[in-house]
Amino acid sequence: MTTVTVPSLDADPFAAEVLRDPLPLQAALRDAGPVVHLSRYGVYALARYEQVHAALTDWQSFQSGAGVGLANFRYEEPWRPPSLLLEADPPRHDAPRAVLAGILGPRALRRLRDAWFADAEELVDRVLAQRSFDAVTALAQAFPLRVFPDAVGLPKEGRENLLPYGDHAFNAFGPHNDLVAKGAPRVGELSGWVNAQCARERLSPGGFGARIWEAADRGDITHEQAPLVVRSLLTAGVDTTVHGLGAVLYAFATHPDQWDRLRADPGLARVAFDEAVRWESPVQTFFRTATGDTEIGGTVVPDGRKILMFLGAANRDPRRWAEPGAFDLGRDPSAHVGFGMGLHQCVGQHVARLEAEAVLTALAARVERIELDGPPVRHLNNTLRAWESMPVRVASA
Repeated sequence: MTTVTVPSLDADPFAAEVLRDPLPLQAALRDAGPVVHLSRYGVYALARYEQVHAALTDWQSFQSGAGVGLANFRYEEPWRPPSLLLEADPPRHDAPRAVLAGILGPRALRRLRDAWFADAEELVDRVLAQRSFDAVTALAQAFPLRVFPDAVGLPKEGRENLLPYGDHAFNAFGPHNDLVAKGAPRVGELSGWVNAQCARERLSPGGFGARIWEAADRGDITHEQAPLVVRSLLTAGVDTTVHGLGAVLYAFATHPDQWDRLRADPGLARVAFDEAVRWESPVQTFFRTATGDTEIGGTVVPDGRKILMFLGAANRDPRRWAEPGAFDLGRDPSAHVGFGMGLHQCVGQHVARLEAEAVLTALAARVERIELDGPPVRHLNNTLRAWESMPVRVASA
C-alpha cells in the first residue's frame, strides 16, 4: 500500500468566523490534499468530492455506529440514545431504514401533495399581503412547522420546541463549544418533550408516527425501536428542511436571472431546491470512524480515528462541478452530497423536496421579483449552514 505524507492544518472548522463563512477554509482543505489532518481535534478531514463520496458510500470502512459527530461512541457515552438510522450500521440500521423509506417514499407522499400545495398557496398569499418580510420566519420556518408536524401526527401544543431541539442535536455533533453550552440548559426539557411525543398515544392516527408503530405491530421493527424511529423524524425532519428553504430563497433573492427561469418554467422547482442544497449545503459536515486501518486518498487512517467529511466543500469542488460557486438552474445537481450518499442517504429527502416544491411553485406564480431588503444574518450551528433572518421585499406578478 503506497502512502503519502498527510498535510496537517491547525484550522478550527467550528470557530464562529468559519461557521459564518466556511468557503475560505473549504478551499484551503481541498487545495491541501485529498486527506488533511486537523491537528486541533486529531481528526482526518475530507473536503474533495471524490473522497467524500467514497467515504459516504463505504459504510463498511467508515462507520456511523461510533457516532456521526466528534464524540467517539467507542469510548464516550452519547448524550442521548443513538439514532437507529443516523448513528447505526447494518444490520441494526436495516429494518428501521426500510420502515421509514416506505413511509416517506415518493409514492407514499403523493397523498399529501395536493394538501401541501394548497397550504403553501394559503401561506404565501398571507405573507405577500406585506411587500417586505423576513423570509426565514415567514416562509422557511413557517411552512415546515405547519405541514410536517401534522404529517407526523403531533399534537398542536409544544411544536415550538422542534427547532431548538434540532438545533442542539446538530450542535452536539461538534465540539463542546459555546454553541453547545448555549443550548445545554434546555436539553432536559426539550429532550423530555420530544421523547414524550414519540409514544403511540401522543400520535394521531394515519400519520407518519402512527405508521411507524403499525410497523412494530407487524414485526417489521420492535416496539422498543418504534419511539426511536419516530424521534429520528423529529430530530432531522424540520431544521434541515427549514435551512434548505432558506438557502433556495437566498439564492433567488441574489440571482434574479435564475428567478426568471423558474417563473418561466415552474417545473424547475425541484432542480432549484437541489441546486440550492448543493450551493449552500445546509448540512455542512458529518463524521465517520475508521473500522480498521483504512486507506483513502493515499493516506492510511488508523482504526478508530474520526474522519470529518466536509459535504459543503465537496459540493463546491471544482474537480467535480463546473463553476461551483454559481447558482445555476441549467445544472444537473443530482450528484450533490448535501443529503449524504449511499446507505445513510437522507431518508426524508423526498419530504424536503415536496415542501420546497410547494413553496416555490406558489411563489413563482405570484412574485415577479424577490430581493434582499437588508443584510441577512447567519444562524451559527456546528453542523448546519443556516440563516437567522433574511429581510426581503417582493414585487407581485
